[in-house]
Amino acid sequence: MAEMEFRFPPAEQPTLPGSPANPPHPVQRRIGYFLISILVGVSAGLGVWLIQANLAFIQGGLGLDPVEGAWLLSAYYMTNVTANLLLIKFRQQYGLQRFVRIVLAVYALSTIAHLLIHDFRSALFVRALAGIAGSGLITLTILYMMQAMPPSKRIVGAMVGICLPQLGAPLARVISPSLLVTGDWRPTYWIELGFALATLAAICLLPLPPSNREKAFERADFVSIGLLAPGMWLLVAVLSQGRLGWWAETPWIGVALAAAIGLIAAALIHEYGRLQPLIDVQWLGRREIARLMLIAAYVRLLLSEQSVGSIGLLSVEGMGSDQLVGLNMVILLASAAGLVGMVLLFRPNDVAFPIIVSVALIAIGSLMDSDATNLTRPANLYISQALIGFAAIVFLGSAMAIGIARTLLAGPRAFIGYVMIFSTSQSLGGLAGSAWLGTFEISREKFHSNQLVESIRLSDPVSAARVAGSGAPLRGLTTDIVERGANATAILSRQVAREAHILAYNDLFLLIFFFSILILCWGIWLRYSLLHRGEVSPIIQLQQRMLAAQAAIASGGAQ
Repeated sequence: MAEMEFRFPPAEQPTLPGSPANPPHPVQRRIGYFLISILVGVSAGLGVWLIQANLAFIQGGLGLDPVEGAWLLSAYYMTNVTANLLLIKFRQQYGLQRFVRIVLAVYALSTIAHLLIHDFRSALFVRALAGIAGSGLITLTILYMMQAMPPSKRIVGAMVGICLPQLGAPLARVISPSLLVTGDWRPTYWIELGFALATLAAICLLPLPPSNREKAFERADFVSIGLLAPGMWLLVAVLSQGRLGWWAETPWIGVALAAAIGLIAAALIHEYGRLQPLIDVQWLGRREIARLMLIAAYVRLLLSEQSVGSIGLLSVEGMGSDQLVGLNMVILLASAAGLVGMVLLFRPNDVAFPIIVSVALIAIGSLMDSDATNLTRPANLYISQALIGFAAIVFLGSAMAIGIARTLLAGPRAFIGYVMIFSTSQSLGGLAGSAWLGTFEISREKFHSNQLVESIRLSDPVSAARVAGSGAPLRGLTTDIVERGANATAILSRQVAREAHILAYNDLFLLIFFFSILILCWGIWLRYSLLHRGEVSPIIQLQQRMLAAQAAIASGGAQ
C-alpha cells in the first residue's frame, strides 16, 4: 500500500488534497469498491453499537457500575467527534495511503486489546482508540462508495457511504442475543475483531487511487485543536453522564458544561481571526449552512425515539434482547430500504423534498407509538419503527448531499469545517437526544407515579380489592397475613411503576410528534419559499460548475 506517483489528466485529479483521484474504473473494480464500502461501513458502525447494545453484560464482565459503563461510551464519542480535526489535514499533508494504514492499524489493535484488557482505565483508553478508528473508517466508507459510482453519481455515492454505518445499530441488536448465549461478553469483541481483519485484507487487496499532497498543518491549528477538543470532550461527558448523576445534583456537571462552552467559544474566536483557519467560521455562520446544521442536529435528536423510546418501552414491559430480534430485523430491513428510497427521492432541483418526507415519517411513527399499553409487544411496533428507520437513512443522506454540494462550491477550505460540524452535529445530536428524552421520561414517570399512587386509597373498596388480588398468589407461600399484605403492596407498587413508565413513554412519543410537526411545517414553508424565489439548488449549481470545468478542459485539449 505504498504511496505511488501517478499523473492524471485534469478531469481525473483529486477533488481535494488527501482525497483519491477519480480515474475511470472497469465494472469489476467498481463492484469491488462497492462491496468493500459496505464492509467498511458495517465495521465502522457495528463496533460501537455492539458495546452499546450489550453494555450490561460488559459491565458485569469488567465489574463496573452503570456510571463506569457509561464512561466507556463517552470515551468513544469523545475521540470520535474530534478525530476529523486531525485526520482530514493528516490526509492532505501525508497522503491517503498512510492515513489508511494508520487507521486500520489502530482499529485492529484496539479490537485485539479489547480481548486482553479487563481493567477499567485500560478499557477507556481502548474505547478512545476505537473512536479515532471509527471516524477514519466512516471516511473510508464514503471514499470507497464514491469510487464505485460513475463520475456523474459521486454525490449519490457520498450519500450512500455516510448512511452505511447507520445499519450497525439494528444489526448489532439482531446478532447480539446469539453472541451472548454462553453468558460471556467476549464474543462481541471477537466479531468486531473479525470485521477489522476482513476490512484490512479487503483494503490491501483493492486500495483507493492515489491522492495529491500539500502542506496542511500550521502551528495555529494546534491552538484551535487544543481548545476545541477538550471543550467537545467535556460536552460529551456532560451529555452522557448528566442523566445518570442527575443534572442539578452532581456539581462537576455544571462546571464541565461551563468549561466546555468557554473552550469552544475561545476556539471559534481564535479561528475567526485567522487568514487560513482550520474551521471557516465565517462560512459556517452563513444562514443556509447554519440552517442545515440546525436541522441536521434537530432531526438527529428526534431520531433518538428509536433507541430511547421504543427500546426503553419494551424493556420496561419485560422484553429481553432475544425477544426484540424480530423488531430489530424489521428496522434493519427498513434502513436498507431507506438507502434505495434515498436515491429514488433525491431531486437535484428540490433538495428539501426528501428531508420533508423523512420528518413526516418520523411524525407518523411517533404518533402510532403514543398509545402503548402493558399489552404492547414488539410486533405492535413493526410498522412505526420501520417508518422511522427508513426516515433516518433518507434524512441523513439528503442532508449530507446538500452540505457536500455547498462545501465544494465554497472551496476546499470549507470542507474541513463542514465535515467536522456535520459529524459533530450527528454524534452530539444523538447524545443530546438520549439525554433529553431520557430525562423527560424520568420526569414524566415521577409525575404519573404520583398520580397513580394518589388514586389508590385502601378505604376505597376497589383499591382494597386490587391490593388483596395482588396478594392472592402468595397465599400458598405464607400464612402470615402481615407479610402477605406487605408483599402484595410491593407487587402493586411494581405494577404502578410499570404503568407510570408506559404513560411516560406515551408522553415522550407525543413530544416527538409535536416537535416533528413543528419542523415539518418549517420545512414546507422553507421549500415553498425557495421554489417561489426560483433559487437554484446547490446540487444544480455544482453540476453546472462541473460541466463548465469539463468544457473548459475539453476546449483546452482541442486547442
